[in-house]
Amino acid sequence: MHEQVDGGFGAWYRRHRWWTDPVGMALLAIVMAALGFRGIWGPFSILPEPFSPWWSLVLALPACALALAKRRMPTTVLVLVTLLFVIDLLTVGGLGTLVVLLDVLWTAAFLAGPHGRRVLLGLLGASTILLFLAAWLFTDVRFPVAFLIGVQFGAIFGTDYWWAVAVSQAHELAELHRQRAEEAAAVAERDRVEAVQRERETMARELHDVVAGHVMAMAIRAEAALSMEPDRTTDRDALRAVRDAGLDAHGALRSMISVLRRGNGSLTPTPRWSDLAGIVQEAERTGLRIRFTAGELPDLGAGPEQAVVRIVREALTNCIRHASGAEVDITIEGDGAGVRVGVHSRGGVASAAAAHGDEGWGLQLLRERVGALGGEFSAGRVADGWSVEGRIPVEVRA
Repeated sequence: MHEQVDGGFGAWYRRHRWWTDPVGMALLAIVMAALGFRGIWGPFSILPEPFSPWWSLVLALPACALALAKRRMPTTVLVLVTLLFVIDLLTVGGLGTLVVLLDVLWTAAFLAGPHGRRVLLGLLGASTILLFLAAWLFTDVRFPVAFLIGVQFGAIFGTDYWWAVAVSQAHELAELHRQRAEEAAAVAERDRVEAVQRERETMARELHDVVAGHVMAMAIRAEAALSMEPDRTTDRDALRAVRDAGLDAHGALRSMISVLRRGNGSLTPTPRWSDLAGIVQEAERTGLRIRFTAGELPDLGAGPEQAVVRIVREALTNCIRHASGAEVDITIEGDGAGVRVGVHSRGGVASAAAAHGDEGWGLQLLRERVGALGGEFSAGRVADGWSVEGRIPVEVRA
């Protein structure tokens, strides 16, 4: 409860200090006058005889009133309060105007920019020297006393100035750190969003490349079996193919779920050159007539090799879906600085499962993969059917 009260009073004071500080200084000046403080700047006074300390309020209270506008007009208020302080210095010598001047100087130094602070520092130095010379040359004090007066003046006002500049720079440093923290948070949030997007894109690729392909193969084999006369042998072959595709899809899904839960590993086994034979055989079992030709190829590396296999697999999947029973030519050959892969189909008819296709996502994902490797990709209709082609650069290894 005590901490809450302190916090509440502190917040209230910060909101209202623009008027509580001047009021407090005015009360201080009244108390000092009541206690008889006057003539503290005796050597500079031009008044001929003793006077009442209450006369100090004639200068102190207007200075306190000017302090109400110190944050709105710091330079103007500083000049006017300085003038009142000089008059006080030459007359009653009270403490009220000194306290107000210190407060107004602190505010002006705190709010000033680098140039304004240099000007204030120069004026403080000049004022210190001027006060020392005035005490030495125009009063009856000796040189050591005049020097001490100058040192005291410089120490009091110099400390006030240094404190204001230190607090202002601390606030500026805190604001700079806050801005940098906000910028770092914005960058982190942007990186997080980009990471999430990349993860979603990876998931989309894996779901399309593995799971969607297996599920579509199940639908096509089931459709083929349903379109034929019942036959125990062919029906069991179709069921076996549907079972195998379902198990493959189930295994891929379990692998993806495991990776997502643990946060490491590969979502699905990456396709390799050795998988091509099985991909071609699976496509032939669906009724495609395939001629496969592969020339001498350099060491492709993991990325280009996977891209070649994915192009062949996606092209054959589209043939199964949209050109069942077609003739398909697959050609893979090196061309010096890269590898070319082409899949051309002729004839065939679309299956009923094609109506539930992926609307070209597979080809778009292939185009992105090949583009990321610096290659070229094209797919579209040709005079006698459909063509999918890709060229992937290969880094020559010594």
